[in-house]
Amino acid sequence: MARPRSITDEQIVEAAHEVFLEQGFSATTAAVARRAGVSEGTLFNRFQSKEDLFVAAIGLRNYGQWRSQLLASVGQGEVHRNLERALMSLLQEATLLLPKLMVMFSRGHDPSHNPLLQRLDDPVRSDADTLAGYLQAEAQLGRVRPMDAAVTSLALMGAVTHYIHREQMLPALGREVVDPARFVRGLLDVMWPGLEP
Repeated sequence: MARPRSITDEQIVEAAHEVFLEQGFSATTAAVARRAGVSEGTLFNRFQSKEDLFVAAIGLRNYGQWRSQLLASVGQGEVHRNLERALMSLLQEATLLLPKLMVMFSRGHDPSHNPLLQRLDDPVRSDADTLAGYLQAEAQLGRVRPMDAAVTSLALMGAVTHYIHREQMLPALGREVVDPARFVRGLLDVMWPGLEP
């Protein structure tokens, strides 16, 4: 009879998540095993490779919940408020996502040198596609004016991405920190006149 597992895969993944965020991909499986309180053999009985463990630990699980919420709001409420809520949720989720992306990119940005990138979703592209889909659906309902939804979503995502890089990746160094709510309101103040039907 097999001995019951005393530690779950989720506990191992959580320990790996902590270690990889602290040390990057160069962290050893021995360090992960120590943190999880298991042997390296246990790790490799549950995950075929360090890359598999890394993807389970750093993967983009739980990211993108704002997307389904935005798409569910098509035809509901005020478009301006729907966009405001979506962009605020996106920024909240991105705060948790950014350290993971930095760890993934620590192996390089070229998928031919960093095969992990091929195994993971491209969150920025998926975010832009979701925004474009939402805007296109609202345009078809006449709730926003006809526009190139793909270009408009790229403009919004460009501003959001720049904000994330500026406010989260680079220390303030004496400059004013822009509050996320202020940023979203200001961005929509500029963009909404071009969308309003």
